[in-house]
Order: sequence, then structure tokens, then C-alpha cells
Amino acid sequence: MSTRTTLNTELFGRQVEFGYSETWVGYSLFVLRVVMGWTLFQGGVTKLVTYLDADPSNNWTAAGFLANAIPPGNPFTDLFASMAGSPLIDMLNMWGLTLTGLALIVGAFVRWSAFWGAVMMLFYWAASLTGGLLAGLPVAHGWVVDDHLVYAALLFGLGAFGAGRILGLDAYLEDMEFVKNNPWLSYVLG
Repeated sequence: MSTRTTLNTELFGRQVEFGYSETWVGYSLFVLRVVMGWTLFQGGVTKLVTYLDADPSNNWTAAGFLANAIPPGNPFTDLFASMAGSPLIDMLNMWGLTLTGLALIVGAFVRWSAFWGAVMMLFYWAASLTGGLLAGLPVAHGWVVDDHLVYAALLFGLGAFGAGRILGLDAYLEDMEFVKNNPWLSYVLG
């Protein structure tokens, strides 16, 4: 049975009120969390499996992209080129995607994971810029907004809603005595 609720809030100095179905919001947050989690997990685990290939010539690394595939005119070209060949960058990329995706899928530490997932997406977005502010911040498939910014916004929303509480492990973790005695953990759970 769907429960209708009204949201009353202020956005950008303006009162906003609208009705919504708690049931459908719950389903949509659950599906968005799992789908976004799968997207990140798949991206990370495929890099990880390739990185661990027995043939070292097949090992995945971000070096080729960082050194050669940053679009011309990108204001961060030198920054990304300086990261090329760093094992730390490769590990952060592979494990960050894999663990963030897994955390979203199971609904554990969703706020923490969503934050760091959004940070990764902002780095990917910055790497896709083809010009600076005066050029209108173009990216490969449009102006300003590309899939990385959409993912970052989605991750922000999942964290803001505490989507890990919806059919996720965060609902169970928050009932633990240790978590109840340490309210700061609410910043990483949810």
C-alpha cells in the first residue's frame, strides 16, 4: 500500500511543497543505488581483473589515458600527466570503483561511499574537459554536463537520502549499540 506524503521545504529561498509516494520513492532509491553500485563495481572489477592478469603486458593502468588521452585544451592536462604511471593512482582508481560499487550494492556505508564516488566522478569529469571556463567548459559530448556529472549528482542524492537504509546493511548497522553510542557515524552510514 502506497503512502502519500507531502514534502515542505525551502529551496533557493523559495517555499516548495509537493506530494509524493513513499513506496515509489523507496523503490526508486533502492534501484538507483543498486544500478549505480553495479556501474561502479563493474568498472572497478574489470580493471582489477585485468591488472592482476598473469601476463604483465595485459595489466591495466591509467597511465596511457592520463598521459595521452586528456583532450587538447584541458586546463588540468599537466596535473593529470603528473599522475600517469603512479601505482597509487591505479590502486585508488581500481579499488575505489570496486569498493564504492560494492558498498552501494549492499547498502553499507552509503554516505561515505557516495561522497568518494562523487569525488571520483568529478575527477573523471575534469579529465574530459576540452577547454577552460572561457570556452564554456566543453566536454566530449556537450557543454559542462556529461555522464560523470550526472553520476556525481546521483551519488550526492543517494548520500543525502541515506539510501543505504532502504533494503541495505546500513539499516542494521545503525541499530548496533556501537553506532548508537557514536553519533558521528551517521555521517558515513545511511
